[in-house]
Amino acid sequence: MTYDCIVDASVAIKLFLVEPLSHRADALFDHLSNSPPARFYVPDLFFAECANILWKYVRHFGYSPDAARQDLSDLLHLPFRVAPTADLVEDALELAVAHDITIYDAVYVALGQRLSLPLVTADKALVRRLADTGLDVRSLADWP
Repeated sequence: MTYDCIVDASVAIKLFLVEPLSHRADALFDHLSNSPPARFYVPDLFFAECANILWKYVRHFGYSPDAARQDLSDLLHLPFRVAPTADLVEDALELAVAHDITIYDAVYVALGQRLSLPLVTADKALVRRLADTGLDVRSLADWP
């Protein structure tokens, strides 16, 4: 079985913050050490989204700024395959309008469509909204 997929910030951030499904994110990312390794794709906006989540934890939950800096550094060193958002925004706009989702979410979906790979997300609302659309968006809770 291949574990190649698009991952969004809601999944990757669980590697660093203890949240529901963190253990599932750890298991998913363990596949990066398979032989051959899984390939995880992200749009370049992924890194800003992850940094924003860390900032929120520092600001609202007393998370250590030093820990947030280290988490971001560790995230930047993971072997993601990065796609430019500029190459995806036209398709993302069409998806966002058609399915009433944010452009940010639609960029990930557009990347999945372009690469014919599933988007794995912890965003339950996004999974529900795109159920029965033919778009391959899967919940981290259900990902093998």
